[in-house]
Amino acid sequence: MLRDAEPSDGDAICSIYNEYILNTTITFEETPLQAEEMASRIRLVMQSYPWLVYEKDSRVVGYAYAGKWKERSAYRYSVETAIYMDSRHVGKGIGTQLMKELLNRLKAVSLHSVISGIALPNPASIALCEKLGFKKVAHFSEVGYKKNRWVDVGYWELLL
Repeated sequence: MLRDAEPSDGDAICSIYNEYILNTTITFEETPLQAEEMASRIRLVMQSYPWLVYEKDSRVVGYAYAGKWKERSAYRYSVETAIYMDSRHVGKGIGTQLMKELLNRLKAVSLHSVISGIALPNPASIALCEKLGFKKVAHFSEVGYKKNRWVDVGYWELLL
């Protein structure tokens, strides 16, 4: 079941996200989050943008949200998106459902440009973005350093 996130989802979302923090270079955060910090992020994002979760058997197994792209007012019609899945539920179409609904909601509020930054390599995220019509627009070499290695970041964009 796909639904809006709630601050009370903080613990479940941390459970998913902290695995990426601890075990991958997909996120550049390096310190695991506590539920209250995640709840605070959910509240802040949802003041302006959607944050969605997907529940299976009453358990959050994935989430996606949008956030401000840049601070300057001229960027107000552009957002950056993020999606994270419980590793046991990757490849089952849940991410596609989350992103399609997120894009529909962004389009409904007249946003124009949706940007997805992807730490590379990440074939699953690239495939999801391109399946939804995103086009690669930038590649930055060695802009992040995590897990004792330099990490490239690519940007994909979709005009709504």
